[in-house]
Amino acid sequence: MNLKQRIVNDLTLAMKAKDAARTSTLRMVKASVMNREIEKGGELTDDELMKALQSLVKQRRDSVEQYEKAGRPELAAKEQVEISVIDEYLPRAAASEDIERAVTEAISETGATTMKDMGAVMKAAQAKLVGLSADGRAVSDMVKTRLGS
Repeated sequence: MNLKQRIVNDLTLAMKAKDAARTSTLRMVKASVMNREIEKGGELTDDELMKALQSLVKQRRDSVEQYEKAGRPELAAKEQVEISVIDEYLPRAAASEDIERAVTEAISETGATTMKDMGAVMKAAQAKLVGLSADGRAVSDMVKTRLGS
């Protein structure tokens, strides 16, 4: 069973279980996937689907940050629930040690010494983190720390 079928099956189960939060989140995921398929003009591969899910998680994390700044903890909590549901379909998250190792290797491979080299280091580090769900902001922060922002 591919990832899209798993999402649709889980949506059906959530509806039957009357799990409103899960149902709502999975409907949103399914709609987002369908929109991306329309844009592409065909089925998404599992890799493309993973990128779409990672994008949804990133949007929710940004929303949580904004809601917390605005003093709206109830909305931030709702977004956190959505993140936890979407995370079930993503590969395991990269640990900080994984990110640190990837950045260290990327810096040595690219010969980076200054912030001007950040783009090359980011690209190399992200390539090393394929298969893991790595937060781009965490990778970026690590690169900035290492290159001495």
